Amino acid sequence: MSGDRETLSVYDAQAADYAALTESEARDKQLDAFIADMPPGGHVLDLGCGPGQSSALMASHGLKVTATDASAEMIALASAQQGVTAYQATFDDITGETLYDGIWANFSLLHAPRDAMPRHLAAIARALKPGGRFHIGVKTGTGSKRDPLGRLYTYYTEPELTALLEDAGLTPFAANRGESKGLDGVIAGWLTLAARA
Repeated sequence: MSGDRETLSVYDAQAADYAALTESEARDKQLDAFIADMPPGGHVLDLGCGPGQSSALMASHGLKVTATDASAEMIALASAQQGVTAYQATFDDITGETLYDGIWANFSLLHAPRDAMPRHLAAIARALKPGGRFHIGVKTGTGSKRDPLGRLYTYYTEPELTALLEDAGLTPFAANRGESKGLDGVIAGWLTLAARA
């Protein structure tokens, strides 16, 4: 997660509500595909893990899961999940090279400022092992704004996000699109891309 104080205060205050809202995320077909693509016992990073349901599902399939989030309350929830090691960290704390077989960033990087995204994606590309899989989810659109709860969002078009991934040295190979209701009660369009290091 980014270190935006207003965004973090919303997640800290509404961690339990967000956990209830995203419970079905752990049954996501894209998460199933991500898990199936990992080697047995592979090491994955759940970047912006939230309450950790996705991390728990990965761990239940025998993956070594490192989960990070900038919200202290989210880390408390994620740490309670079986098999999950969770740390409080921001996107700027992504370090290291060839560490992970996969990085799952499901609707977390959309809280980063637009000018920071190339830096974060470059760090992700370095942290992935050759051939490693990256998953990113964002809300679609243009510009940046705060939602009714005060969270900062940066919106992307598919061509823009594809170009950002390619510029970071990642190769997109699958896209999914849809719309759903968020914590703010607003229905918004979204895009996920899978890419290979």
